[in-house]
Amino acid sequence: MMKNSTYKTLSALFLVIFLGSCADPEGLRLPSLEIPLRDFSSSEPFVSGLATATQPTIKEPTATPITPEIPTSQPTNTPFPDPLWIDPSVPAQLRENALEWNLAIAENVSVASLQLGLALESDTDPTTWIYALVAPFPTILDGVTLAELEAAWNDSLSGPLPDSPLWMTDSTLNAFTARFGEAEPGSVKTVPEAELLDLLWDNQPAWGIVPFESLDPRLKVLTIDGESPVKNDFDESSYPLSLGFKLVGNKAALFDLPRSNRDPSKLTVVIMTGVTAMVRATAVRMEIAGLDYPAWNIGDTLEAADITHISNEVPFYTGCPYPDPRQEDLVFCSNPKYIELLEIVGTDVVELTGNHFQDYGSPASLQTLDLYNERGWPYYGGGANLEDSRKPALITHNGNRFAFVGCNPVGPGIAWATEDEPGAASCDDYEWLKAEIANLTERGYIVIATFQYFEYYVPEPTDQHRSDFRAIADAGATIVNGSQAHIPQAMEYYQGSFIHYGLGSLFFDNMAGPSRREFIDRHVFYAGQYISTELVTAMLEDFARPRLMRPEERQAILSKIFEASGW
Repeated sequence: MMKNSTYKTLSALFLVIFLGSCADPEGLRLPSLEIPLRDFSSSEPFVSGLATATQPTIKEPTATPITPEIPTSQPTNTPFPDPLWIDPSVPAQLRENALEWNLAIAENVSVASLQLGLALESDTDPTTWIYALVAPFPTILDGVTLAELEAAWNDSLSGPLPDSPLWMTDSTLNAFTARFGEAEPGSVKTVPEAELLDLLWDNQPAWGIVPFESLDPRLKVLTIDGESPVKNDFDESSYPLSLGFKLVGNKAALFDLPRSNRDPSKLTVVIMTGVTAMVRATAVRMEIAGLDYPAWNIGDTLEAADITHISNEVPFYTGCPYPDPRQEDLVFCSNPKYIELLEIVGTDVVELTGNHFQDYGSPASLQTLDLYNERGWPYYGGGANLEDSRKPALITHNGNRFAFVGCNPVGPGIAWATEDEPGAASCDDYEWLKAEIANLTERGYIVIATFQYFEYYVPEPTDQHRSDFRAIADAGATIVNGSQAHIPQAMEYYQGSFIHYGLGSLFFDNMAGPSRREFIDRHVFYAGQYISTELVTAMLEDFARPRLMRPEERQAILSKIFEASGW
């Protein structure tokens, strides 16, 4: 923004000159304005110093300064008397920022004394604008190399999505023409920003480039050489879709531009997981190979999130017997030392909606809560009594405020908390939960709701699934998860919310067919808004140890679940 003291001084000077001109318009002229430092009037595209193509023309001051005409009458809301040229490459949000300065907008660069456009490599402290390569969410492709992107820019038949042009707005095309050069006809196409999302979904397979501020959860962010702006360890210095913009002119120092459109201090990554039950064969492997054994291949992925969610269905209990991999009954407990695994993977919040929480009675459940409290881990969906079980887990990170809530509609009755005994929170037709979600949303929280729902061993949701989960989304929940599923299930975007009907297990010993397959959902939030989701896929090994899926395995499960989702 313009500094107030300088603005007032210059405004007063202009008023004196202007009023004088009304008395004698032929005898008084404004002070001459400095010739622009850069010439945008050429018919050739403006080329950033970041590009390898021809450098932009630098126009030196001449002996004859430009003197604008004096208006014959004072206009309403007189703008500051320095015309601003905004280059066509400037993204919409940055343009809106500049328009707030209330400057006259020059129609031609030759009459502008201030110019906002692409920065040169020699420019110091430019505004950094981050863009993302995107595709519709149900896209199998996860990323490309820079060489593949450049090839697609020059020939749509050569890219990773053959015969699919890159879609973007006019300003984005103008900006990246400076980076990649003129695109071959048909390889890049433009569309108004408001139409881009629907166009991509309606023309799958499709992809495009958007500014970071235009990200939408229904768009999948593709990596470029493994780098992505929705990661919390993003390195913008090596990212090819990063551009600099600069305001130049004799009064440029009077105006402030944002440092960037992506502030890492406003970003939060939340990982959601499915069933954890450190029992039977999983527990035996932990006893033999080490308590960290289940985390050998997946621990870093879980720990890297800013907030890591674990749905632990089983209580910790000092009287728990040595695990039996052939245990036939479904009454479970875990040795308290197994909590070390949850520490290793970076647990931040624990869900207690599972129907095994009371398997060893109240003493075990209360001991479990003590272990969580000792580590400062908030829990939800279960608790020491009915009131405690219904409390949300509240977490704030980088200014993003989250509320985790959940319940168990299935039972059995012994699993539910009462006024005096611990257990899972009963859903009670969801009325209390919907009221709580509405209240938390009104208070500014991003609500994540999870359930120990009825178990189905098919990926497609039932009609009752849809009805119950959508009702929670209608109440205001941003993320709605089924925590009961032992196999991956369908997902959908509904009224701005993401619903995943079942993620499958995380740490559990079920090696039967589809039960080996797991989803770990990585949700990204920025400045209080939900902006992206990444589906991490894993395969269970040795009854205990998930690993990231191989490319062919990942393609198979994504294809199956996207089809079950109606995509």
